[in-house]
Amino acid sequence: MPVLRSVLAGPVLEVAPKLLGMVVRSTTEEGTVAVRLTEVEAYDGTNDPGSHAYRGPTARTEIMFGPPGFLYVYFTYGMHYCMNVVVAPDGKPSAVLLRAGEVIEGLDLARARRGQPVEQKAVFNQGVGVRPGPMLKRAKANPDRDLARGPARLCVALGIGREGNGVDLLSKTSPIQLLPGPGFDGEPSTGPRVGLREAADRAWRFWIPDDPTVSPYRPHVPKRRG
Repeated sequence: MPVLRSVLAGPVLEVAPKLLGMVVRSTTEEGTVAVRLTEVEAYDGTNDPGSHAYRGPTARTEIMFGPPGFLYVYFTYGMHYCMNVVVAPDGKPSAVLLRAGEVIEGLDLARARRGQPVEQKAVFNQGVGVRPGPMLKRAKANPDRDLARGPARLCVALGIGREGNGVDLLSKTSPIQLLPGPGFDGEPSTGPRVGLREAADRAWRFWIPDDPTVSPYRPHVPKRRG
């Protein structure tokens, strides 16, 4: 059963840490992949210079001004998709960026989407024994912990692109659902959000401590002009 809409209707800084341990489950023609969330970031709309909705509604951010429980997907850097869960009451444009998680269902499909071999094979060489073949070397460079480690990788692993924008995550018939999952009862770690130029000092990033799937922190780096 999907999460209740009322669970997502509170203030974004209260809702964001509650998403840790919840599960996003995406079903496409290729199959189903589910990810347990381990890292998120809160964005508080018109109260937050780091939010896409800071200056009010646009065609891009309209979904953020609606009721909670819908998916906001955007394209960034001309190559990546990122996904957010719209939270807070209808009309208050708050959202939680889903940054990372652990693949708990559809591992082979997630590996294939991320360019990791489905089977980790070895090459036998007489006189040497079993030695790592190309597939093993590649798997070692891209371990399962990295499949959904970062917001763009998360979207790739789940097979979510622009068509996911506006999907109701709480509908029983939705191809993308937010499920209660195992949850997380501990105290989350907090810190500044990744790569922001504005409001970079706000500790609105939440993650499960010591979880290997949490992405590394990177501050905003100004572009150099030649």
